[in-house]
Amino acid sequence: MKQFFVPSSPNAAVAERKQFQKSLLKALSSLIKAPTTRNFHLFGLDTTPIPRPFSPTLPDRTYIHQPNTIKGNKPINIGHQYSLLSFLPEAESTQNIPWSIPLNSQRVTSGTNSIAVGVDQVDTVLHDCPAFEKEQLSVLVADSYYSQRQFLDALSKQSNLVLITRVRSNRVFYCQPPITEETNSGRGHRPWYGERFDLKDNATWHQPDESVQINFTTRRERPVQLNISAWHQMLMRGTKEYPMHQHPFTLLQVRVTDEQSQQLWHPMWLIVLGQRRNELTIMDCYLSYRQRFDMEHTLRFSKQRLLMNSFQTPDVEHSENWVQLTQLAYIQLWAARDLVEVLPRPKREILSQKNSSFCHT
Repeated sequence: MKQFFVPSSPNAAVAERKQFQKSLLKALSSLIKAPTTRNFHLFGLDTTPIPRPFSPTLPDRTYIHQPNTIKGNKPINIGHQYSLLSFLPEAESTQNIPWSIPLNSQRVTSGTNSIAVGVDQVDTVLHDCPAFEKEQLSVLVADSYYSQRQFLDALSKQSNLVLITRVRSNRVFYCQPPITEETNSGRGHRPWYGERFDLKDNATWHQPDESVQINFTTRRERPVQLNISAWHQMLMRGTKEYPMHQHPFTLLQVRVTDEQSQQLWHPMWLIVLGQRRNELTIMDCYLSYRQRFDMEHTLRFSKQRLLMNSFQTPDVEHSENWVQLTQLAYIQLWAARDLVEVLPRPKREILSQKNSSFCHT
């Protein structure tokens, strides 16, 4: 474990580890192919906890989020948290195998947060990876934690990046104010925000600018309808440090109904922000965010099969090296995917047939 990464001095460990990750990123970029069925590269950003409750000598432990099955217990633990930026490749076959390629994994120290680490990871991948050309459009999908103005304002400066994040159903947004003679008169401050758009109050919604309805069948052969509504040129309330009125976005509502037009689940809200967001269709945005769940399969496989969170050590550097090694092991499995013959068991053959029929619908 010591030979994986050896810094020249303790003070230069952080800078040299970043340089080491950049060299690994350049080597990995040669395995990534250019997109063929879509006109953009797709990335996913997420954080994962590494619990260390019984390691009192391990430095820099913090409170981390960890779901608890016992009702009434708080979903917290003590340990480390890692931010993972992955590349989400296109589907290569009808089997729809949920691959996600980890490009950069970085520990979230106690002196920073996941937002700052995620911004640094995205900047590193987009600027230091030769596989992702500067003129090529890139799309980043993330969960509702990354819908904060600090994250959106920092990455909105990337001209070739589009952000798709989920937002909670209790958020409040605003329409762009209409341009009138009073606003062009030069008297007073021009209004930045227009009418209120409360996600939990449909009385404040105006007519959507675009909508899509698609019928499909679930894996359990249940016919349902997908309804996506889009509102363009929406705004988020900002501050002096984060002027969000300069960054309009597209708001999406995703609903699933049955044959009787009854809503099955709570609607999902997405925001699409970026200078080139109009190059994506509504279905591009929805399918891109839906592929974000492939990262959950990667993290689960890494922890259950590659022992990502099972290494016990009192040294922080050894812990970071182990997480990096597990990600490299997963990349080796992805790189050798074409050399292995798939031999499913009889029960899994039936499941694979159902998955293939769902992909064709």
